Amino acid sequence: MTQQEVLEIFRMTGALLEGHFILTSGYHSPHYFQCAKVLQYPKYLTEFSEVIADYFKDDDIDVVLSPAIGGIVLGTEVGRLLSARTIFAERENNKLTLRRGFCLSKGLKVLAVEDVVTTGGSVFELIDIIKKADCIPAGVGFIIDRSGGVDFKTKQMSLATFEVVKFPATDVPDWLENIPVTKPGSRKS
Repeated sequence: MTQQEVLEIFRMTGALLEGHFILTSGYHSPHYFQCAKVLQYPKYLTEFSEVIADYFKDDDIDVVLSPAIGGIVLGTEVGRLLSARTIFAERENNKLTLRRGFCLSKGLKVLAVEDVVTTGGSVFELIDIIKKADCIPAGVGFIIDRSGGVDFKTKQMSLATFEVVKFPATDVPDWLENIPVTKPGSRKS
């Protein structure tokens, strides 16, 4: 699957939005990837997950860990394809943490799976959870990389790189400021 094919699927399913958005990272952007809109179609969920799972198939992954909410659907399917246990981390006091009885045992190889990476903040939090449990960060797989080249210091892959203009909240240009703002992400501030 090529990068162009991935982006075309996002456009075709209405998952690549245009307007004025506040991203989960706090940045403002005229573009937003609403992965839930594309992952609602089993065909695309499976296609994207197969590419990620195939990339990590020889890494003996024990557990797939995703951040709630965006990464759960993708992470679960990648885990199924790798025959690996799948868990997710949730925000508690504005920090990702394992809840619901999820745990990691020392020495497990853990793959972090996310839908879209902008700053990499959620993925770095997942890697921190993995390391604090004395597990091995076996890699990071995600659909869209809009980070400009974040390095997670482990094996990583994305299906597509999309250079999206983004601005800190203190430096939003007038042309974007004049568009009504939407905050579509899953994080509540």
